[in-house]
Amino acid sequence: MPEISDARFRAGEGEPLVLIHGFTATWRCWTPLLAELVPRFDVFAPTLSGHDGGPDHPAGVPMSMAGAAELLERQLDEQGIETAHLVGNSLGGALAIELARRGRARSVTAISPGAGWTDPLEGERIVRFFRRTQRLARMSAPRAHVLLRRPGSRRLAFRDVMLRGELVQPHEAVALVRSSVRCRVVDLVFDAIRQGTAMLDHMGDVDAPVLVAWGRHDRILPLERHAPRFRSELRGVDFRVLERCGHTPMWDDPPLLVRTILDGVAAARPTAAPAPA
Repeated sequence: MPEISDARFRAGEGEPLVLIHGFTATWRCWTPLLAELVPRFDVFAPTLSGHDGGPDHPAGVPMSMAGAAELLERQLDEQGIETAHLVGNSLGGALAIELARRGRARSVTAISPGAGWTDPLEGERIVRFFRRTQRLARMSAPRAHVLLRRPGSRRLAFRDVMLRGELVQPHEAVALVRSSVRCRVVDLVFDAIRQGTAMLDHMGDVDAPVLVAWGRHDRILPLERHAPRFRSELRGVDFRVLERCGHTPMWDDPPLLVRTILDGVAAARPTAAPAPA
């Protein structure tokens, strides 16, 4: 039976496919893709520790890439998932790569993965961006159900996050705003960014096949500044640019994202031997 709660989504049969959301989001950001993925896979989409509806971030675990990966591994262990095809967006993409480095991935599809910048000033820009979006979300949350009724309002409200915010259903748009406000680890993540502990290291150790896909119109992690490390350090990476997509392209073009994920999974499957002549 499907399991659906604020903390997680799990449904389907087949190979395990884990969907990992980005910073301040929840598992619900994958909603546009679920109808196509569940018939093909055993889909598990957790809400990360410290995020709205997810488990608390334990006091003894450092807020770092390693610490966040450890907590996500605990969630996988609780679900009986040893290895899986990992799909992640933003912070989730970085975590998918880190889990692959730890041997937990059959394949990785990383969508605009975070934690790949090299300039500390870029880290500060990201902190300022999320501080601004948090402030605006807190201001708008009490009236979000009214403000986000109109497609044009949704497009404007989510212009930094996606290219076509009008495609988000009003109730999902309200949930996006409110979950951002309710994220409990925002300041801890900001500290980790400034201290450099939020960064990915040793990407060359990843053995699983990796597909990295980047929205052409990503305004949070612009392609030109954030993609180079992934293209140069991940061995044999399949790198793609998603046209007419922003930072969270699950909403912008669900069919394209499904095809991209299926391609990422296919890279881990053995190629059939050619028929004899």
